[in-house]
Amino acid sequence: MSEFFALRIVHTGRLPLFAFFVAFIVTFVLTRVNVRLIRADVRWWFRNVKAGDVHIHHVVFGVVLMLVGGVAGFAVPDDYTGFVIAAAVVFGMGSALVLDEFALILHLRDVYWTEKGRASVDAVFVAIALTGMLLLGVRPVGFEGIEPGPGPGPAGLPLTAFYFASLVLNLVLAVVTLLKGKIWTGLIGLFVPFLLLVGAIRVARPASPWARWWYAPGSRKHRSAVWHEERFRRPLIRGKIWVQEFIAGRHDLIPPELRHRRLGRTDHEGAVDRSRRRSEPPARHPSEHN
Repeated sequence: MSEFFALRIVHTGRLPLFAFFVAFIVTFVLTRVNVRLIRADVRWWFRNVKAGDVHIHHVVFGVVLMLVGGVAGFAVPDDYTGFVIAAAVVFGMGSALVLDEFALILHLRDVYWTEKGRASVDAVFVAIALTGMLLLGVRPVGFEGIEPGPGPGPAGLPLTAFYFASLVLNLVLAVVTLLKGKIWTGLIGLFVPFLLLVGAIRVARPASPWARWWYAPGSRKHRSAVWHEERFRRPLIRGKIWVQEFIAGRHDLIPPELRHRRLGRTDHEGAVDRSRRRSEPPARHPSEHN
């Protein structure tokens, strides 16, 4: 194991990336443990950080840590390996805090424990998967043939017409795959190009932009997309949600807009019932009928 680590991580210059990877995962796990204990209102645990009436989300601390780690990583010379690794650790911690509230950044409101909050866990899982592949030496599309060298040629940067055309083709396939709603396939396909071809050829997901643009409601392609979604995607999504909730907690809080809508509907129904009762004639006592 130590030989594998030295051969694949240390000797290849990926030790800072490994430090980032470990710091990212550890920070994410500890953050989720922290917020779950806060949500459970454990008496001996911490509370939310507030400045007066303002709730300071941990994405704020994440942005600061990313800024510190990123600037330090650029400022410290590569010869100072320890400082470079420390900067990578700080950057990994900040990245985990930011991506853990990715849904808040996306929706610009606190949806952490709602169904939309699962986007944060998705973003974290994607970051872990992509970083893990980089650690294993898998390069993104377009970087397979790049080697340091004095100039063009086998040891340089072989930007031939064929190479450039294949790069453009792979990027186009990645965009098509993402537009078809296949986020995981599109991102991982940047490292495994065959997945891009599969994702671009196969039918899009029903709610994807591609389906809205090109699949008319009730058409054969639309029916096929719905069938594939219910037959294959739904079981996978249920499994993914189970894993997410096991690691990150249940995202079962009712969003504020739905809660207000339900309260408004309840108030309206109550007003209708009260108005109906007032309009109905009062019930007579049995003795009044005699």
